Amino acid sequence: MVLVDHVRCTYCGSCVSVCPMGALELAETRLIVDQSCVDCGLCLNACPTGALYAGPLPGAETGGPGLPLRRHYDVIVVGAGPGGSVAAWEAARRGLSVLLLEKRQEIGSPVRCAEGVAHEQLISFIAPDPRWISATVTRAQFTVVGDDGLTHTTGGGGGLGYVLERRVFDRTLAEEAASAGAEVRVKTAATALVLDDGLVRGVRVRGPGGETDVECQVVIGADGVEARVGAWAGLDTTLRQRDTMSCAQFLLAGIDVDPACTCYYIGMSVAPGGYAWVFPKGDGRANVGLGVQADVAERPALDYLVRFVESQPHLAQGSPVTLVTGGVPVAPPPSRMVTDGLMLVGDAARQVDPLTGGGIVNAMTAGRLAAEVAAECIAAGDVSAAALSAYETRWLAGWGRRLARRYRLKERFPPPARASRECMRVFTVAVGGK
Repeated sequence: MVLVDHVRCTYCGSCVSVCPMGALELAETRLIVDQSCVDCGLCLNACPTGALYAGPLPGAETGGPGLPLRRHYDVIVVGAGPGGSVAAWEAARRGLSVLLLEKRQEIGSPVRCAEGVAHEQLISFIAPDPRWISATVTRAQFTVVGDDGLTHTTGGGGGLGYVLERRVFDRTLAEEAASAGAEVRVKTAATALVLDDGLVRGVRVRGPGGETDVECQVVIGADGVEARVGAWAGLDTTLRQRDTMSCAQFLLAGIDVDPACTCYYIGMSVAPGGYAWVFPKGDGRANVGLGVQADVAERPALDYLVRFVESQPHLAQGSPVTLVTGGVPVAPPPSRMVTDGLMLVGDAARQVDPLTGGGIVNAMTAGRLAAEVAAECIAAGDVSAAALSAYETRWLAGWGRRLARRYRLKERFPPPARASRECMRVFTVAVGGK
């Protein structure tokens, strides 16, 4: 029976179209080979990446085809989200040799984000570009839904902001990193850290060319809420349920929404411990999603989302053309964000606003700061935890202090109290990016 090398497979479906037995099935992000396969081999030649084989895995001993990697870089960044790409961009701009790894075949996909960002926070990194801006927003509306179903809506100026097209935005940041000199690799995963007597000395990399160890002076873990890089290094990145928001979001098309207003819905019946949002994306489209606190919700986030959409006539008339799900850490930072030869940024370092769940610019800020410290430490010839802790110190003295205050406020209001007038005042300020 034909076998699949899932590292190479890009799920294009070419093999399915030539199979005379109907033995191949494309199931979203995996290819399934049924027992009815007769090893005719037609699919092997149809595969554009050489991911199908009938026998020993091609390249198992030689490493197979693929662009060669250098054996050593100054910095390896794991994860090409906004935090990782900005870290690679800044490090390359400072003259360091940089490898940026992304395990998926397309940077920016799948989107696990409501895609909102404030103008003032964004412009210190990159000028707004219509290519990756779906909507410009200037207002915000807040609706509190009581246990009795009654609602109270307030609105006001929410400040200038944007709803992004993250697939394009994330790729643009990676392109900027490449233009600055970073080497970017997609469908290339970090599978482990290279350790020398417990000290981080590089990354084990698996891609279309096989698996190999690549050395570096500093690893920057920007691998999202999973934070596997930090865990491999012995850092405690485990989340408590109470500090985890379970989220689901539709991109709804064919709806009538204010194209310049973001809408928020708060109430235990809507999203226990969290809130629902409607972020316009132009042309009768909007990101409609919600997050629920994992230890409070009585059902999956998607169930709450479906019920919310059905309860809003102007949303129920739309069609979901995209579904994304994910977890958001609304937690204090890990007890350590650095160790010898390694730093964590973005969701991996729990650098998300605990009140709003927003984290795009937070991650970008941390990525820039991590690159600055990496450059300083490499120049000084000292990448120990003590030296790299300058990153943690600077973060906690700046953005970290704000997020710590937000976390204390979140803890001050238990889930049933988050629709209170006092909590809503705090939430409104946080949404405004202040």
